[in-house]
Amino acid sequence: MPITANNPARKSWVDIPPKSDFPIQNIPFGVFISKNDVITIGTRIGDYAIDLGALQQLHYFEGIELTEDLFMQDTLNDFISAGKITWRLVRNRIADIFDISNPLLRDNAAHRAQIICAVAEVEMQLPVQIGDYTDFYSSKEHATNVGMMFRDPANALLPNWLHIPVGYHGRSSTIVPSGIPVHRPMGQTLPNGENTPVFGPSRLIDFELEMAFITTDANVMGENIPVHEAEDYIFGMVLLNDWSARDIQKWEYVPLGPFLAKNFASSISPWIVTMEALEPFRTKSPNQDPTPLPYLQQKGKHAFDIQLEVAIQPENGDETIVSQSNFKYMYWTMSQQLAHHTSNGCRVNSGDMMGSGTISGPTPSSYGSMLELTWGGKNPLQLADGSERKFINDNDTVIMKGFCKNKEVRIGFGEVSSKLLPPFVRK
Repeated sequence: MPITANNPARKSWVDIPPKSDFPIQNIPFGVFISKNDVITIGTRIGDYAIDLGALQQLHYFEGIELTEDLFMQDTLNDFISAGKITWRLVRNRIADIFDISNPLLRDNAAHRAQIICAVAEVEMQLPVQIGDYTDFYSSKEHATNVGMMFRDPANALLPNWLHIPVGYHGRSSTIVPSGIPVHRPMGQTLPNGENTPVFGPSRLIDFELEMAFITTDANVMGENIPVHEAEDYIFGMVLLNDWSARDIQKWEYVPLGPFLAKNFASSISPWIVTMEALEPFRTKSPNQDPTPLPYLQQKGKHAFDIQLEVAIQPENGDETIVSQSNFKYMYWTMSQQLAHHTSNGCRVNSGDMMGSGTISGPTPSSYGSMLELTWGGKNPLQLADGSERKFINDNDTVIMKGFCKNKEVRIGFGEVSSKLLPPFVRK
């Protein structure tokens, strides 16, 4: 069954701005509270939110085998569990409904009023109930930079890094959608030159430019997923800002790695862009040397050319772009990450989220964290308002954007934007 939704020649009767991240070829999936205060699953075309619950109730999905309330839920988990064939049928049908040549909904004003509204009128929610969250560490440039700062510069990469996709388990309880502010965490740190730790607000709050993929039900406990099948179990991707407290991290990460420095907040973009929409933007991964073990070996194009940028906006100020990177720089691919994750029989479920790890490129302007951009605070960045940043200040907003583009179409993720607030004060 072809992916007809991806036809680059397709036009829509919905007005779509020229540089929109959401042309009719995208058709991402999300969850929102409608202008009528009803929570529903939806998609987006241009600057319009499409209520898929209403679309289903009005019988626009006839002929596709769906449970009656599939799009009238508060998470996408059940839809994701329905599998790849259902995802494709639904995306193809939505593309047909909104095709410029199809009058069925276009010429039905009453139905349009129930189904379509401006994105500005809806409140985006977390798109899935995230049961488990794993964060990888898969950018060679990032791992090298951090290794040079935190350890021996001559041995920046640990011996296992070139052999396995390194990762750790995070907390799903503090993953929030774009627009939800984040509080500066309290924690234990060791001040420079001291032998005794102190407890207080983290002074070195950082962003981490990442992307994350969302899985479907992939296996049963004890079963591994072969690397050549792994992409069949990946539904789509979001932008991820994996907030970090670098001073807490430096003190706690030995011997077991990230803990409280990472799990206080992670922010994601609310629209999940499907892997099928990203299909035209496949590209080759970086060369892997040494060759991975057989269970991680793959041929073909398994990376994706996704242009990324990060901006910092001070309170009452203009935003300044501080990083421009690309997802294609990642050393380990998503399919290798998922294959390794399940190689020991670990179960992966619908709605699980896997973070890429910080995405850093080969040049300083493409580094994916303030830790690298300022080299641990030694080289502050100047913002458009003249102020300087070593790390993120209270009331700064961090904005991440991402999109793919070729000569025919642009497919984007929108943005993940979140403001850093002072520490939470218990009333």
